[in-house]
Amino acid sequence: MKRKSAAESAFFSPRFVVGFVLCLIGTILALLGFGLLSGGSASAQGPNQNQASSDIEVGASYRNDVSPPMRDVPPWAAAGLKPQHEANENPKVPYRHTDSADPVIQKTSVSIRNMVAPSVPSPILNFDGIPFPGVGCNCAPPDTNGAVGKTQYVQIVNEGYQVFDKATGTSVLGPNSISSVWTGFGGVCETSGSGDPVMLYDHLADRWVITQFTGASGGPITDECVAVSTTADATGTYNRYGFHLGSNFFDYPKLSVWPDAYYMSMNVFNATGTSYLGPQAFAFNRAKMLAGLPATFISPTGPLGGSVDPFLPADIDGPTLPPTGAPATFVGFPGQASNPNYTTYHFHVDFATPANSTFTTFATPSAAGFTALCPTTRSCVPQAGTSSRDNLDGIGDRLMFRAAYRNFGTYESVVSNYSVNAGGVAAVRWFELRNVTAGPVTVFQESTYQPDTTWRWMGSAAMDGQGNLAIGFSASSSTINPQLRYAARLATDPLNTLGQGEAHLFDGTGSQTGTSNRWGDYSALVIDPVDDATFWYTNEYYSANGSFNWRTRIASFKLASAAPTPTPTPTPAPTPTPTPTATPTPTPAPTPTPTPAPDFSLSITPSSVTVPRGGGTASYTVAIAPTGGFNSPVTLSVSGLPAGATGSFSPNPATGSSALTITVSSSTARGTYPFTVAGTGGSPPATRTTTATLIKAARK
Repeated sequence: MKRKSAAESAFFSPRFVVGFVLCLIGTILALLGFGLLSGGSASAQGPNQNQASSDIEVGASYRNDVSPPMRDVPPWAAAGLKPQHEANENPKVPYRHTDSADPVIQKTSVSIRNMVAPSVPSPILNFDGIPFPGVGCNCAPPDTNGAVGKTQYVQIVNEGYQVFDKATGTSVLGPNSISSVWTGFGGVCETSGSGDPVMLYDHLADRWVITQFTGASGGPITDECVAVSTTADATGTYNRYGFHLGSNFFDYPKLSVWPDAYYMSMNVFNATGTSYLGPQAFAFNRAKMLAGLPATFISPTGPLGGSVDPFLPADIDGPTLPPTGAPATFVGFPGQASNPNYTTYHFHVDFATPANSTFTTFATPSAAGFTALCPTTRSCVPQAGTSSRDNLDGIGDRLMFRAAYRNFGTYESVVSNYSVNAGGVAAVRWFELRNVTAGPVTVFQESTYQPDTTWRWMGSAAMDGQGNLAIGFSASSSTINPQLRYAARLATDPLNTLGQGEAHLFDGTGSQTGTSNRWGDYSALVIDPVDDATFWYTNEYYSANGSFNWRTRIASFKLASAAPTPTPTPTPAPTPTPTPTATPTPTPAPTPTPTPAPDFSLSITPSSVTVPRGGGTASYTVAIAPTGGFNSPVTLSVSGLPAGATGSFSPNPATGSSALTITVSSSTARGTYPFTVAGTGGSPPATRTTTATLIKAARK
């Protein structure tokens, strides 16, 4: 053992200790004087409560214009199909969470009772959305989400969108590519759209908002493309904007509507995507964008740092605005290593004087303990008929889209969810925060939904005008293919329970294989702005085992049969658009469920057929599924086939199914060709479509 020298021993003399302590105190006081030490809570993430942002970033749209009507834009061409690939991967957010016992798992007695006799209602409408390849992306996952307006529902995936009549589920437009929204705009928004799309309906202004991210070819994602419709018609014209956010890799954009801005959260990484820099908040000038004028964005602090967990901006539901002048609220994922909490941020934006903008930590309400889902791997959720190498990504490191805000007059509510591990399977942890803008912020209720051994994840939560809550999610296990389900609670149910049980929205009949374990990054549950009671949910599924062959589903359901009781509407903050107000309905009257009009849908199997290089025939079966008493013959046609290929149906017209034979000549170029089958029938005539793929092999 080395012995200490006299000089080393002198370090512990009383004179030296006193001098050292005095120096240390002086250093601490100096740091406090320069503001380098914060007095905020050790468990808070990001700016402290009294900190104004000193690094205000202001960016301007580098271009804006008005699009042609979307109904007049040519549909996407098969020639624009990208090579089959995995969509932009989410770089991993570092895990710091320390697992602990989950004290808020829903009581077994409640879960068993609800599983045996659920009270949650069945869907009203239930129909297929956009199928793979998602128009031009030819990728997985689809990142399915959507929004509902007064008369339309718009679904968006990687990298396409489709407009539906919300009364019937009939397609009104598309599917078209998202990039087609920027036809003629130029730059990366038109030529290099890369997905991670979000579709919003701004019910305060009766407008639609379409976004996706992009970047220069071969480089990181650096830009956000935002389009705001000029009317309530999603098939009309849009005010288009391109925003350059910086030189980092900006991932996982999530947007929201607030009276003074469109807010966005991003998970930011270095340009190569190898280092997490933290979340970053943005505010886009909503008033300018609604008017079609050049617009700016404000980002007060830049990325908050690699130790800060991702957050979501609160998105308004219902007719009642936040209190006058209330700052936008962001809620963080409780991934802290100790004292996990729902860090609640306030973003006050001032577009007239950007230096007055602030982004602060407002509150840190505690989150109940939990065990992280898939902390070290992207592949943990099992599926029927596949091996563990095809397990699905549980994406358990962030809040799931959306953070739905509602002002009930006497209190405010934000509901959201994330995926955790409970009982050895994926489970949905949902929560409701109260009074997020004025405080004190409290966790009003919080629960983990794990009623059995099925894995449930990738949820989305929303609340109707009466305070009834629903959560849509994916469900899977080693004995079932991935399914779409939803669970619910009434406002009168005991707190912390989904007391109405669970319903199957749609059961997939296939599992995903060989697609790098991805299973969407988010789904979306939204509320109909007309009755403030109908929930609309969209998510993905597979119809047969395979790779890059996802399907999507859209459905609506209602928990309350009566119209919601209106709540007082505060004086709105200044906004360039009229603010809707609630219409009193003093006598709740049952609202009958509408009888669906006669209709039909098409599907095609198999989803893909390969013919040899020398040519040949490809055989498919087109199925016609009637609903609402539809009994008319359907006339079929096929489009999108390559040169040298022809298609014929037998029989045509058809009433149940028809055999499609595609004859491919030797002169047809090698490649992969998505094509569309259209069917027209009924009175008045209605047209429905389905898609499949023809592959001309490279070798004999």
